[in-house]
Amino acid sequence: MTTEFAGLDYRRLFEHLPSPYLLMTADFTIVTINNAYARATMIDPAEVAGRPMFEVFPDNPDNPNANGVRNLRRSLQTVVETRRADAMALQRYDIREPDGRFVVRYWSPINSPILDDAGRVVLIVHRVQDVTELVNLREEDRERAAAQLEQMEADLFSRARELQEANQQLRAANAALAVATAELRAQQQAKDRFIAMLSHELRNPLASASAALDVLGLDVAGHHAHTVLERQLTALSRLTGDLLDAARVVTGNLRATRHPLDLRALVHAALDDLPAHLARPVITLPEEPVMIDGDPVRLGQMLTNLLDNARKHTEDTAVVTVHLEIRDGQAHLRVRDTGPGFDPALADTLFDPFMRVDSGADTPNGLGLGLAIVRGIAELHDGEVSADSAGAGTGATFTVRLPLTAKPVPQAEEHPGHQALCMLLVDDNVDLAEMYATMLRRRGNAVTVATTAGDALAIAGSTPFDVILCDLALGEDIDGYEIARRLRQGRLHRNSLLVAVSGFSQDTDRERSRAAGFDAHFAKPLNLADLDTLLAQGVGTRSP
Repeated sequence: MTTEFAGLDYRRLFEHLPSPYLLMTADFTIVTINNAYARATMIDPAEVAGRPMFEVFPDNPDNPNANGVRNLRRSLQTVVETRRADAMALQRYDIREPDGRFVVRYWSPINSPILDDAGRVVLIVHRVQDVTELVNLREEDRERAAAQLEQMEADLFSRARELQEANQQLRAANAALAVATAELRAQQQAKDRFIAMLSHELRNPLASASAALDVLGLDVAGHHAHTVLERQLTALSRLTGDLLDAARVVTGNLRATRHPLDLRALVHAALDDLPAHLARPVITLPEEPVMIDGDPVRLGQMLTNLLDNARKHTEDTAVVTVHLEIRDGQAHLRVRDTGPGFDPALADTLFDPFMRVDSGADTPNGLGLGLAIVRGIAELHDGEVSADSAGAGTGATFTVRLPLTAKPVPQAEEHPGHQALCMLLVDDNVDLAEMYATMLRRRGNAVTVATTAGDALAIAGSTPFDVILCDLALGEDIDGYEIARRLRQGRLHRNSLLVAVSGFSQDTDRERSRAAGFDAHFAKPLNLADLDTLLAQGVGTRSP
């Protein structure tokens, strides 16, 4: 609203509106009427406030066929029940004069609701149009005014019918929308359950194989087969992660934990994680910090996907460049390759899930999910990504634009390394439990294994543990969530470190585990470096 109308007197405006208006509560008690309504009904506004509508305006007792009260009450009740406006057909409703006599009046009323923030009807606006003259005109001079009367009457009835039909159609549309919303919600829940189950079923065997490989590496170091298996398991884990992340992007469930960070450090970290046999990209970074508000894990994943996309379309020895700069108040991160390029008309479709550009026999393998995840992560950070190429044989450039931030960088906390700990490992996958236990024992920890919920509760009921690593899906009536709840209720493990380790790793699973009493939630396969970081932050520091 412009400042010149900021002090507008709405009561005065209401009182001087040219059309007759009455304002009543949802139980049909009059709040007020405007001057036009007072003139039309020959009543003093001060005498009607706070009185019931039909006490002030009763039916004409001299007319045995009077139905004004009944019809108006039905219309007002419809407004309260449907919370929508209701237009009445032309209605005879006689008005009582100050001397007590009733005079004939015909009206065209419309009743509209005013809702509060909760959607409840708190007031009803009753607007009328006095059409008595129109009706009398037809009766007094039917022939002379027949055409005019019929047209006006048709217009009035047509408008009333149209409004009533529109109300009916709107109610039907709302009902259909409610059904569609329920069906969509059910489909979304089914999709979420499928993704969660897929995550669990894929991650469990990968976790077992990965843990077995880690144990094998402790006993047989430097074997070529170990390197091959590690590379292939890493590829399988990444494909699994890409598939699940792409599903989260499509459903809008991708989440990020953001804080201020220097994008230059993230670029260095992503390049350090590249396989040693690949040529290092040529990087250009500004001298000043490039501060953004972001999730380092998600942004690292985004840059890794861009570099992986570049490498898939170029020779191992080809030059890939990474350029970071500040432009127009944004961080611009560009990854440029010298590969086959693409038709510029396809630029916007490259970020669609499962989209792959056909470059003939040299088309690389893959699911076509990497760039879809890149776009999802960029948008998750209030940014955008674009692709550019001049055509076949000219290479491609992918540019991510992210907003800068002026937030201060949080101070990093220093945590001493942890000592040998007493641990309970709970997992119904016997192979995986034994592999994890072997790795943890070789780090000097005392590890007890339980492969059922009953065994876990029995052991924990008599033995205190510093750390409890617990799977969530144990194939029994008692799951990992219930184990955590029971342990937190007891005295022995009220302050122990409870860590969920599960193939169920969606945001909803993490929220459930946190509510059950877990301190942390790791996706399978368990990354021991992540566990070390958690343990270095301190054990047994949970508040009672």
